[in-house]
Amino acid sequence: MGEIALPNGISNGTINGVNGQTHSLNGYRKSCWYEEEIEEDLRWCFALNSILHTGASQYQDIALLDTKPFGKALVIDGKLQSAETDEFIYHECLVHPALLHNPNPKNVFIMGGGEGSTARELLRHKTIDKVVMCDIDEEVVNFCKSYLVVNKEAFRDQRLEVVINDARAELEARNESYDVIIGDLADPIDGGPCYKLYTKSFYELIVKPRLNQGGIFVTQAGPAGIFSHTEVFSCIYNTLRKVFKYVVPYSAHIPSYADIWGWVMASDSPLDLNAEELDLRMRQRIKGENRYLDGKTFTSASTLSKTVRKSLDNETHVYTEENARFIYGHGKQA
Repeated sequence: MGEIALPNGISNGTINGVNGQTHSLNGYRKSCWYEEEIEEDLRWCFALNSILHTGASQYQDIALLDTKPFGKALVIDGKLQSAETDEFIYHECLVHPALLHNPNPKNVFIMGGGEGSTARELLRHKTIDKVVMCDIDEEVVNFCKSYLVVNKEAFRDQRLEVVINDARAELEARNESYDVIIGDLADPIDGGPCYKLYTKSFYELIVKPRLNQGGIFVTQAGPAGIFSHTEVFSCIYNTLRKVFKYVVPYSAHIPSYADIWGWVMASDSPLDLNAEELDLRMRQRIKGENRYLDGKTFTSASTLSKTVRKSLDNETHVYTEENARFIYGHGKQA
C-alpha cells in the first residue's frame, strides 16, 4: 500500500486507494512524501515535487508521481513499478540477456509491459521484425502513452503491435511462435491480476509451446535480496527448473525499489555466452549504447551471493494457482 503524507505527518490520501478510493491532496504538493509499505514493519518513503496524475482501471489503481530523488515514478496498486532515473537498469536486465543469447531473435512476445519501456529496449535490436506487447489493462497502456514521453517513439514504431488482452488467452489464441517471450508482469500480489502467469502449468502448457526452436523465456521475478528473495524469486526459479533444461537466475540493485531485484531466464538450449561474446553481440546488434548492462555486468549479475545460491538450490516450492506465493501487499481485487 502506498500513502502520501503531508509535512505535519498526517496522511491525506493514498496512491493505491484504501477501500478502492483514490484521494486528491488539495495542495501541499511541493513538500509531501510518498510512503510504500514493503513489509508489515518496514516502509520506504521519498519526497514528492507533485502528483502528476492518479486514476483507476477495472484491474488496478494507477498514479504518476514526480519524485525528488527518482524523477517521474509509475505506481500501480501501491507498488512502485518504474522510476525515471533508474528504470534503465530494470529494463536492460529484463530484455538484453535473453535477446543476446538467442542467435537471431526476430519476433518477441511481451506479457504485460504496458509502460512501453520493454518494447523500447527490444526495438533497439537490429534483428527484430516484430514485437507483440500484450497487456490486460488498456487504462495503463493509454496512461503510459500519454505521460511517459521517453517511450513515445517506441509506441509509434511500426514493428510494435499492442494488444489489450489477458496474456494467457492471447498466447493460446495465436498460432505463431516466438524467439523470445518476456514476462514483464506486475509482481504476484494477493488479489492482483498476474499471479496465475507465474505458475508451472502456465509455463509448461502455454509459454513453452509458443517458443521457437532455441527460444528463450525470461521473466521479472520480484525482490531478490538476502532477506526478500524467498518471497517469490526462489520459487519462480524452482518452478522454471521443472519446465526448462537450462535456467539462469540473475539480479541487480534498483535504487528506487530499495532492494535487489531478480530475473530468471530459461530455455532448452544452453545459456552460456561469456562476457566477451555478449559484448560482441551488443556491438553488432544493438543500436546505441547500454547505460547499465555489458558482458561483465551480466556475469556479475548472474553470480548470486552464497546465501541466495544455497536458498535457490534448496528451494522445493513449485508455483501453482492452488499453492501461490505473493510479495507483501494487496491488489485491487483482494
